[in-house]
Amino acid sequence: MFKKLSFWLIKKYRHSTIPQWIVLMIDIALFFIAFILMEAFRGGGFQGLSLRGTFVKLVMAFTLALIFFFLTGSYKGIIRHAGMSDIYKIMIATIGPTMILWVVNILNNQLRPPLIPSRYLLSYRESLTTFMLLAMMMIVVRLFMQRIYNDFFRRRRSTTNVVIYGAGAAGLLTYNALHQDQTKEYHVVAFIDDDMSKVNQQLNGVPVMRARSVLNPKFIEGKKVTQLIIAIPSIRVLHKQAITNKALDLGMTVKAVPHVSLWLNGSFSSNQIQDIKIEDLLERESIRLDNVNIVREVVDKVVLVTGAAGSIGSEICRQLIQYQPKKVIMLDQAESPMYDLQFELKNTYKDQLGRMEFVIANVKDRPRMEEVFEMYRPQLVYHAAAYKHVPFMEENPYEAVYVNVFGTRNLADLSIKYGVQKFVMISTDKAVNPTNVMGATKRMAEIYIQSRSTDTTHFVTTRFGNVLGSNGSVIPLFKKQLAAGGPLTVTHKDIIRYFMTIPEACNLVLEAGAMGEGGDIFVFDMGKPVKIYDMARKMIQLSGLQGIEIKEIGLRPGEKLYEELLATKENTIPTYHPKIMRAQVRRYQLDAIDTAYNELWDILESMDDMKIVGKMKAIVPEFLSNNSVYCQLDGEKQ
Repeated sequence: MFKKLSFWLIKKYRHSTIPQWIVLMIDIALFFIAFILMEAFRGGGFQGLSLRGTFVKLVMAFTLALIFFFLTGSYKGIIRHAGMSDIYKIMIATIGPTMILWVVNILNNQLRPPLIPSRYLLSYRESLTTFMLLAMMMIVVRLFMQRIYNDFFRRRRSTTNVVIYGAGAAGLLTYNALHQDQTKEYHVVAFIDDDMSKVNQQLNGVPVMRARSVLNPKFIEGKKVTQLIIAIPSIRVLHKQAITNKALDLGMTVKAVPHVSLWLNGSFSSNQIQDIKIEDLLERESIRLDNVNIVREVVDKVVLVTGAAGSIGSEICRQLIQYQPKKVIMLDQAESPMYDLQFELKNTYKDQLGRMEFVIANVKDRPRMEEVFEMYRPQLVYHAAAYKHVPFMEENPYEAVYVNVFGTRNLADLSIKYGVQKFVMISTDKAVNPTNVMGATKRMAEIYIQSRSTDTTHFVTTRFGNVLGSNGSVIPLFKKQLAAGGPLTVTHKDIIRYFMTIPEACNLVLEAGAMGEGGDIFVFDMGKPVKIYDMARKMIQLSGLQGIEIKEIGLRPGEKLYEELLATKENTIPTYHPKIMRAQVRRYQLDAIDTAYNELWDILESMDDMKIVGKMKAIVPEFLSNNSVYCQLDGEKQ
């Protein structure tokens, strides 16, 4: 009878939800069944029943049950999605009346004579039996109707076989979220856990296994598993990378449960499970900084950031604001990105509006930069403004030299003139043994500021490799190519690069700036270099797309297979921070530098690319062009 009723209800409401009043009526009917069963199984069965006493007991118990149904809203849940929260409400709705009846019994028995005759009150055993039976029946009915819906009426979709890594609380939540997903059909084949006390047990009927028992071709192919979900929100970066790489090698797609702090309104659903990105595979464990140094360096000071709208500059601004500077002057010549930065920061740091100034200006414009220094009198300068794209600068050496070299000279000279305490320049690994115009201009900028340190103005250079996700870098390019269906293009199969996240790089810039004493070049520990070809291959695997080609297109003008962080004649000495090293580099004579740069300035007016690059090679003897029209200038040096 009940099975037929369940079929009818679910069939009628399979595309919507069963109305709350019907669920309430079912729960009321279950109460009466529980009460009758209690009376039937009590000592003596139905014999010797007092109809009047039984009726009073029924009315009292029913009233309490109804009150708690309404208080807990136990009938309001959607049955097909019933879960632990619904079971919790049912338990409260049944334990509540039981406890009240027990209290009434205790108080009544204290009175002599009792206020209410015992035949009109449910005894301790009767109340416990009635409401525990009710709780069991309410839970069973919901599970039964849920099973009927899932087995017979749920829209059928292709099933994705899944393995969940993590058999803890997050793993169970992930299992429930997948089970309740209405857009896809998931079948959890196994849980993996590193805690041996959980291995060989079951979670919701699914076995908990060791990683090596699951992450092997025999298991994955035999169970037709296509997806792995990492359900350990606080997992260490290296552990996460090892799991992901193993799963990718087995042909699975990989997703991860975000940290609890990122769950929407504190709850979790399947659409919050995130794809693993290539950035996750290149990320390293968080760097610990001595914030005391940075606070001492920045607090209550006027700070100028050039290139503020760029990837590095904007992150430096975000971090600086948190150290309570007197004012942050954000300067860039790119109008639209500056507008975006202004909009973001004014909405994110509404209590810091008085500390922020946004300036449109170009660092190569000396009169304009003089006006900025005169107006704001900065005490710290973080110089991130530069042209950075190798192929473009190879074709436009005039602009590269004008901005990267003489823009830096403008800022350095004005910093000395207006008493800036510290000038921190963002350089690049391409400045080491440069093979292209861009790298050479950055090395020339390093040389100039290194020769300029005084007792009052300290100049510091920070040198590091590529940053993940920066504007125009390889990862955004690969993402665009993937979205277009491929192919992914690499310049050479063996090309390698160092990578660092933008926040990580900027953290180290601030720390290095704080420790610099003038004339320093700081080199960051970039970890192990990454093959760009391997990165492209993993991005294709992570996307889950099939048939995407990786095409080798040849080295671009000025590009080399690998970057270095130190020139061959340079050495490093450690600092107090394990990720920052101080480079011991060649020192240059101030007069010689001034003469050479003035000569370059005179040549710049000719706008003759060959003459400009020729002079650059004279200033930076280690500058040997590669795959470029300027190779002819190297002559015997090649």
